[in-house]
Amino acid sequence: MNTHRLAAAGVAVTTMAVLLVGIASAKNFSAWAPAQKIDAIGGNSTELNTAALDGCPIQSPDGLSLYMASNRPGGHGLLDIWVARRSSVDAPWGAPVNLPAPINSAADDFCPTPVRGKGLFFVSRKVVSGLTCGLGDIYFSRLTQAHGWSDPEHLACAPVGPNTALDEQGPSYFEANGSGQLYFSSSRAAAQGGFVPGDIYTSAKGTDGTFGPSSLVSQLGGTTAAATPANDIQPNVRKDGREVVFSSDRSDTLGGQDVYVATRDTTADPWSAPVNLGIAVNSSAGETRPSLSWHGEQLLFGRAGPVGTAEGGTGASDIYVTTREKNGG
Repeated sequence: MNTHRLAAAGVAVTTMAVLLVGIASAKNFSAWAPAQKIDAIGGNSTELNTAALDGCPIQSPDGLSLYMASNRPGGHGLLDIWVARRSSVDAPWGAPVNLPAPINSAADDFCPTPVRGKGLFFVSRKVVSGLTCGLGDIYFSRLTQAHGWSDPEHLACAPVGPNTALDEQGPSYFEANGSGQLYFSSSRAAAQGGFVPGDIYTSAKGTDGTFGPSSLVSQLGGTTAAATPANDIQPNVRKDGREVVFSSDRSDTLGGQDVYVATRDTTADPWSAPVNLGIAVNSSAGETRPSLSWHGEQLLFGRAGPVGTAEGGTGASDIYVTTREKNGG
C-alpha cells in the first residue's frame, strides 16, 4: 500500500494520464469498460463469488470453462481449483465445481492455466519428498476424454528447470514461431518468513517437451534495477505473445497490488514500459492474478477489499471481469 499518497487533485491527474497511456498501449482495442463482479452480471451463477477467498480466474481457450481458485467449503483443503462451465460464449456461467484428485490436494492448489488441447498448468504447495523445490511449484496435468486428468507432472527445479525455492505463481503459456514459452513469477509471502518481492521470468520449452532454466524478464521490472523493488507477480500473456498483464505494487499503484500492462509489436521485440490500467480496472483495494481471454476482449482478475464497501466484495477476495472491443487492423 502506498504511504505517500498525493493530494486528491494530483491523484486524479496522474490516474487519467496513466489510464490514457494504458489505453494507447493495447493496440487495436478500445479502452477497458468499468469492471464488474462476475456474479453480479445477469444470469451468471451467484456462487462464482462467496464469503470465502475467490480468485485466480482464467477462461479456457474456447471460452466455455472458467477456472478459479477458492478456499470455499467442499474442497480438498485450503485453496483448491474449481471450474464453472457454460454452453456457449454468450451463455451465463454456471456454478463452480471442485476439480477432482489428482489436481487438488490437501495443500494450496491455485493459479490454474488451461492450455488449448493439452491440459492445465497450476501451482501447488504440496510437499513431495525428493520432488518439491520450494514454497509453491508449477505442475502440468494432461486432460484426455478417455482417461481424464493425468497425474500432475512436476516441472524441474532450478538450475535445470523453472521451479525455485521461492513461491512460483501465475504460469502462462503461449507458442510463437514454433517455440513454447512459459511466463511466471517467483516471490515469497511475508507469512512464509521474510518478504522477497516478486519478479517475472520465462522458461523455454525444449524439443523434448520439458521446460528449461528460467530467465528474468527485465523489461517488466527486475528487482535489481530498483531502489525500492516492486512486487511484480502473476503474469498472463495474450495468445499471440504481444500483450502481458500482471499484478504489481509499484509506485503509481492506486492502492496495494494493481493490474499493469505491457505490449510489443512482435515476440522478438522487448516489452514496452508497463503502465497501470487505471480506474476502470484498479482500485484502492488489491487486484491480483489478471488474465486475458483467448481473443483478448475480456480481462478477469481477483480483488481483495473490505467486505461490504464500494471497493470490497462478497468475501475475502472476489472475481471481477471487464471487457473491451477489438478495433480491427
